[in-house]
Amino acid sequence: MPVPLCLSNNFPIVKICLVTETFPPEINGVSMTLNRLVNGLSQKGHEIHVIRPKQFKTDGEKKPEAYTENLVFGVPIPGYDILKLGIAGFGELKKNWKSFEPDVIHIATEGPLGTQALFSALRNKVPVVSSFHTNFHSYGKHYHLGWLTGIGLAGLKYFHNKTRLTFVPSEDLRQDLEAEGFKNLKIMSRGVDTELFSPAKRDLELRKTWGVAEDQPVMIYVGRLAGEKNIPLAVKAYEQVLPLCPDMKFVLIGDGPLRGSIEKAHPELIFAGMQRGEDLARHYASGDVFLFPSVTETFGNVVTEALASGLAVLGYDYAAPGRYIKEGHNGWLAPFDDSDAFLRQSEKIFQSQSAWPEVRQNARTTAESLTWGTILDSYIRDVEEAKCRCE
Repeated sequence: MPVPLCLSNNFPIVKICLVTETFPPEINGVSMTLNRLVNGLSQKGHEIHVIRPKQFKTDGEKKPEAYTENLVFGVPIPGYDILKLGIAGFGELKKNWKSFEPDVIHIATEGPLGTQALFSALRNKVPVVSSFHTNFHSYGKHYHLGWLTGIGLAGLKYFHNKTRLTFVPSEDLRQDLEAEGFKNLKIMSRGVDTELFSPAKRDLELRKTWGVAEDQPVMIYVGRLAGEKNIPLAVKAYEQVLPLCPDMKFVLIGDGPLRGSIEKAHPELIFAGMQRGEDLARHYASGDVFLFPSVTETFGNVVTEALASGLAVLGYDYAAPGRYIKEGHNGWLAPFDDSDAFLRQSEKIFQSQSAWPEVRQNARTTAESLTWGTILDSYIRDVEEAKCRCE
């Protein structure tokens, strides 16, 4: 039986309540994506209310202009205490539904807060959608909890199949989840801020602080320094390429639980720490080659940011690299989770330095086509369809 829709050519104003356990001022790919979503929808006239845990002592001191928010109690995640799980009672959530009167509730994370919101929304008959941002079920092997993978995936499937639709960031992830029994999957891709991330932000003074000259190659990594990010492979790629390019430097931008051990084992590497906004853009643009060794991503926002910054990118053939990189045109690819191929490709990049100017220009051109406007319009269309669907 076909699904009845109530869409129109002119998008109506939609009241959306976003429930998430990660949001700015936290810095990670999911947080930045949700921030873009909220602010972009607000600029288009939609009303947004955010429910999230209180992360820092200063949270809530300044009221956001683009949306309203409710901060709930936050509990640090064991072993990952940079993030917090949210705790809210059913009474508190129901109060939010009554005061804001959302057309739809969007649950972005599957933690305690997301679970409470899901069952509260179902109990109060408020349409609910979700998004799948992080492969938490695949993180287990990196924290010696591999036995949790099957259990975690079953729990995620149960959670998301209770919602009217689940947004995923890429086609390959959609296919993988569909094969596992996930239902009602829609792709919500990722745009990139090409004004912020740009080759024009290249900073020779910053490069001097790294001890490199204007024409000296710099390999960079941007992201959390954590087990699931496969950073040892990036370090190995750097070491393997050194005979081809002895004056190359490797800059790691970010922080995390592995920073201390990597610094101790590899004092020759440059650790730039956590960077934000314009500083992050300068760090991207001041590099030359970007390594993306992770095999646990749902998308990988750092890849599109690197492309926008005009870097030669090496990644595995999945998620953002698989979607946007064409071998030898705007970057290089290795078959998924094939570390030997990844290392061979890292050598190939440095054997092809004469092609870098064209590759980097092509990378920038690719990023310029990834606008948030069309993504937001598609999101509203899908939310409207879910809101009006007969259950």
